[in-house]
Amino acid sequence: MTQWTSAVGAAQLARLLNSQQERPAGPGSRRPPAYRALADGIRLLVLEGRVPVAARLPAERELALALSVSRTTVAAAYEALRGEGFLESRRGAGSWTAVPAGNPVPARGLEPLPPEALGSMIDLGCASLPAPEPWLTRAVQGALEELPPYAHTHGDYPAGLPALRAMIAERYTARGIPTMPEQIMVTTGAMGAIDAICHLFAGRGERIAVESPSYANILQLMREAGARLVPVAMAEGLAGWDMDRWRQVLREAAPRLAYVVADFHNPTGALADEDQRRRLVDAARAAGTVLVADETMTELWLEEELGGGRMPRRVCAFDPAGSTVITVGSASKAFWAGMRIGWVRAAPDIVRSLVAARAYADLGTPVLEQLAVNWLFSTGGWEQAVALRRAQARENRDALVAALRQTLPDWEFSVPQGGLTLWVRAGGLSGSRIAEAGERTGVRVPSGPRFGVDGAFEGYVRLPFTVGGAVAEEAAVRLAAAARLVETGGTGTAAESPRTFVA
Repeated sequence: MTQWTSAVGAAQLARLLNSQQERPAGPGSRRPPAYRALADGIRLLVLEGRVPVAARLPAERELALALSVSRTTVAAAYEALRGEGFLESRRGAGSWTAVPAGNPVPARGLEPLPPEALGSMIDLGCASLPAPEPWLTRAVQGALEELPPYAHTHGDYPAGLPALRAMIAERYTARGIPTMPEQIMVTTGAMGAIDAICHLFAGRGERIAVESPSYANILQLMREAGARLVPVAMAEGLAGWDMDRWRQVLREAAPRLAYVVADFHNPTGALADEDQRRRLVDAARAAGTVLVADETMTELWLEEELGGGRMPRRVCAFDPAGSTVITVGSASKAFWAGMRIGWVRAAPDIVRSLVAARAYADLGTPVLEQLAVNWLFSTGGWEQAVALRRAQARENRDALVAALRQTLPDWEFSVPQGGLTLWVRAGGLSGSRIAEAGERTGVRVPSGPRFGVDGAFEGYVRLPFTVGGAVAEEAAVRLAAAARLVETGGTGTAAESPRTFVA
């Protein structure tokens, strides 16, 4: 039976309901009854992820007082929500939010399609860009020159190559966070790092607090590990975290782990400010929760003032010993997804435990790729390659934003200061239906529910900055065609076969 994992107070729910933008009624339409408007408001909050699924709602009397309505109105609204599958109740336990059992929820992760399978399809499924040449080729050539001494060994380095561990530690130290090589473990990408952390800290049935929305592949990884996900809604706009909600969840749900992306969050692009970081670390420490900070997007700032030293300090700066904050980094987003090198920064005893557990997983990370990343770090090639990546992402972002505003003016989004993704409200349409229609109009996009827990964010799609110029314009045209198909139930005039497009 469903068990609630967090709670929404009456005053908090009233604020959320009052903050909703009232949509203008159509000609001749009537204002719905008060109970219906309240039920619709709560349903929308659940679908948009602003109230998590499995969150306990206030008692009828409490909410009636907070909203200055009759208890009968609240009771009728709750009854309507139960009838629609958005509320579950049990005597003595209260009522908590849900999603209908038949709701189409694409909960699996994001699978990249091989290039040869795409044909004329524009793929906006994965937030990855081509390698920033010539730096990939140079890094591999440099790695080959360094390889011979390692070829005379067994080749297994469960903690990572000593040279790369030392280099990563030195880079943290240079950023004002003193770090020893013993605090670093090299992994097979960020996914490998988070998988190892989950297996060490969060056994089957353990609670993990996650941002809502969050990165689809990480959510799926945690689901498959048997974790119970506790969603925590993001602050409005791109303002980072809602600290009142985080403190409440950490206090009441007592999750073993919490997973956050502070820098250019995937999918929203949000950037948490320094005060939020400090307060979240303090709250996690007080609750006994291990905070996993994903830094895969950290270096992808796209505005010059952020690169000029205005980026907030890293989350681990507020726990340099690494006993509360475990940091995960990666070369995959900032450099190239094909470079499957990630790392963990944590207290030495945590790193030793992760390394010991690795004997039953993948034993170690490929030596040649580690040498390539070490070459980039040691020669300054990393900074030059990432500068190319930023320039490409900025150009693509601006092209995609302009194309969407021109072609789909009803779609809503905020332009992030960095990262690789736009989080887009699709003009009141179903993101899942747009994703389905997009397969017919020649554009592949992930729907919002992939990034939520149990069906939230049905009205959203995620659009990465992976295409630019004329391709971005064509992608917007195909998305508009998909939207028309959804609006007309598939009977509109939108072309259902994609045009062949050559960039």
